[in-house]
Amino acid sequence: MIEPSFSLRTPQGDERPRRVCDHCGFVAYDNPKIVVGAVVRHASRILLCRRAIAPRRGFWTIPAGYLELEETPEAGARREAREEANAAIRLERLLAVYSVPRISQVQLIYRAVLEHPAVSPGIESLEVRLFEPGEIPWDELAFPSVHWALRHEAEAEAGAPPVPFGNPDGQSGDRMPDGRALEREEM
Repeated sequence: MIEPSFSLRTPQGDERPRRVCDHCGFVAYDNPKIVVGAVVRHASRILLCRRAIAPRRGFWTIPAGYLELEETPEAGARREAREEANAAIRLERLLAVYSVPRISQVQLIYRAVLEHPAVSPGIESLEVRLFEPGEIPWDELAFPSVHWALRHEAEAEAGAPPVPFGNPDGQSGDRMPDGRALEREEM
């Protein structure tokens, strides 16, 4: 059996350099990762999880993570809520689609409600909590897209049309709202 050996070159008919197997010509495409998650409400309160893992360990986030192979985005968002907060959720609609090109992510964020108010930390969370909107720890949120999702959820709750939101103008997810640049390992 021949061990694969890849070199970076532009395949015929392509415009980008790709990793191509030197033996058989197989092209190993690197494509963006899809992240799925939800802004989860119980009455007026919003579910947040304090991260137990890198990146941004100890910071608050919405339940979200990578979509698995052969999984729908909706099933993935429900799974992430179970994994991170032991939460059973009902998805209402797609809230937003965010692009974070620096780390090659596309994020699909849903609006959801808790089916049962009992939540507890999952393996990836230090703690979970339901916050009133005025209690959200904005300075302790893990990622720019968490800020965006919470703000877009507030707009949706206030009656914004039911179309998905996107990145705020001029923002690509590489800076926190205070202007601080994120290091790659923080994303």
